[in-house]
Amino acid sequence: MEQQLQTIREKALAQLAEAQDTAALEQLRVSVLGKKGELTGILRGMGKLPAEERPKMGQMVNETRAAIEEALEARAAVLREKEKEERLKREAIDVTMPVRPRSAGAPNPLYTVQEELVEIFVGMGYEVVEGPEVEYDHYNFELLNLPKNHPARDAQDTFYIDDNIVLRTHTSPVQARIMTTRKPPIRIVCPGRVYRADEADATHSPVFHQMEGLVIDEGVTMGDLKGTLDAFAARLFGEGVTTRFRPSFFPFTEPSAEVDLTCASCHGKGCRMCKGTGWIEVLGAGMVNPKVLDMCGIDSKRYTGFAFGMGLERIALLKYNIPNLRLMYENDLRFLAQFR
Repeated sequence: MEQQLQTIREKALAQLAEAQDTAALEQLRVSVLGKKGELTGILRGMGKLPAEERPKMGQMVNETRAAIEEALEARAAVLREKEKEERLKREAIDVTMPVRPRSAGAPNPLYTVQEELVEIFVGMGYEVVEGPEVEYDHYNFELLNLPKNHPARDAQDTFYIDDNIVLRTHTSPVQARIMTTRKPPIRIVCPGRVYRADEADATHSPVFHQMEGLVIDEGVTMGDLKGTLDAFAARLFGEGVTTRFRPSFFPFTEPSAEVDLTCASCHGKGCRMCKGTGWIEVLGAGMVNPKVLDMCGIDSKRYTGFAFGMGLERIALLKYNIPNLRLMYENDLRFLAQFR
């Protein structure tokens, strides 16, 4: 048995010296020190020895194991360092090699405008609220004075999921939800994505974005609406830009108005952008219809309010003089790089 131990030790140390990688070392460790290894086989055979010889033989086995393990660890350290160097050589990067530069993106002008509008109205004391894009007909139409079969529904070009569920056609249902769950005073803006069955072209899309505002309190007047929108226009487009109201009709406001802004390109002198008029139509607004207040559980004899809504794509087109709104959806880095 002593001779076997000596042979195992010499053979293992010789194979260790010849091992060229850590995989070969692991194979050698298993064959010598593993559960079915040569050294383990000798330990199992010690039961056949006389009792007085077992301590000496056990000590010899342990010394052989310790010598082989020490040699294994030393050789493993050498091979690990060697393999590391070889891997680094394979993975080396030639920093002098010319590469194609990567273009960095930039914020989409649509969301830049939305963030700017939010900042403007939050600065005026408004709260930002959001609501579901898949909406009940009750909130999208009925509470906004658009009952079933109302002719004004035709202008919405609605995507119906079923008779009572739609993809919201405006962010106004967020206002309806707020009016039915809160008591005045209310001062909110509602940015979000909306859906209408429009043909896609340079100024229309079946999916677009709006921001609407709502104020309800005692003594709110059309003058408050005019002052709010004048302040918004001056903050967004610069001093000297004001609003002009033209009579219009919306079922949820009475009176209603189409709101024009002084053309930011020519400052009212007349140009190609405003078709020589000096004004550009931007949004719709008006005083909240008393019927809407009553349907939402707000006393129309005590409270009044105003509402306004604008398309964010249209604001971005005007602010940045973008010729086609589809450019804002394509993620073309050449386009976005202009807005860094």
